[in-house]
Amino acid sequence: MTGHVFAVASGKGGVGKTTTAVNAAAAMAESGRSVVLVDYDLGMANLGAVLTVEPAAATLHDVLAGDAETLDAVGSAPGDLDVMVGGTDIEDFGRADPSKLRDVAADLREAYDVVVVDTGGGLSHDTTVPLGLADDVLLVSTPQGAALENTAKTLALAERVGGEVAGLVLTRVSGSVDTEDSVADLDVPLLGSIPEDGGVADSEEAGEPLVVFAEESPAAQSYRELGYELLGESPPLSFQNDDEEASAAAGAALAEVADEPGTRGSPSLLSRVTGGLLGSNGKD
Repeated sequence: MTGHVFAVASGKGGVGKTTTAVNAAAAMAESGRSVVLVDYDLGMANLGAVLTVEPAAATLHDVLAGDAETLDAVGSAPGDLDVMVGGTDIEDFGRADPSKLRDVAADLREAYDVVVVDTGGGLSHDTTVPLGLADDVLLVSTPQGAALENTAKTLALAERVGGEVAGLVLTRVSGSVDTEDSVADLDVPLLGSIPEDGGVADSEEAGEPLVVFAEESPAAQSYRELGYELLGESPPLSFQNDDEEASAAAGAALAEVADEPGTRGSPSLLSRVTGGLLGSNGKD
């Protein structure tokens, strides 16, 4: 049985595409699958900027230049991930043959359960190739109109080259965003909604996937749900139980305060449950 290839794509840079690729891959590795994350951005390879990678003997560019075998370019990273990164010199880009990206993907299919390809931002030849060879394409965008317009172009390109688009992941989502309205014009499933989370920048500075660095943070939980959903599974019960226990504790606290006599005219229930952090002086 050969591995499953996911291509993570966006219409422009800066929307969390690489972060999504890293954390979806780490979540799937957490499930016990063998996972390799590949940087297919041949011109602006940047996986090494957000993830501490134990370097391999070669790079993806070496493989595409015919100077190394595919598995010679596989290193490792935190989160039980194998990683293939590209070279960072302009000379590396000049000698790489993008037409060999299909051969690289075929080799990795034979060696891993899951292959996650981080494509280049925007529309280019080395972006188009993985869109056509992947089993599933994940589109990544923020909820802003301009980003969604660029995502629509990537969707159209993926369909033109025969790519199978699994759906959209929205990143940096605040509580005021209507996610369903944001994706209505794209006509693709909403696979995940990742909340704004300061832990993302901290994890990238530490060189670790967020699901490893701060495994119970809001964005980490959302990325974990995304990764397991892509595998057709539910997240581990330990994380589900944490959520259920937190909800139960909050409900019990509210009920306890509501049952206390003489609460009229006293601080609000929300204020009392949160220790005055919310709901004080009639404000919420």
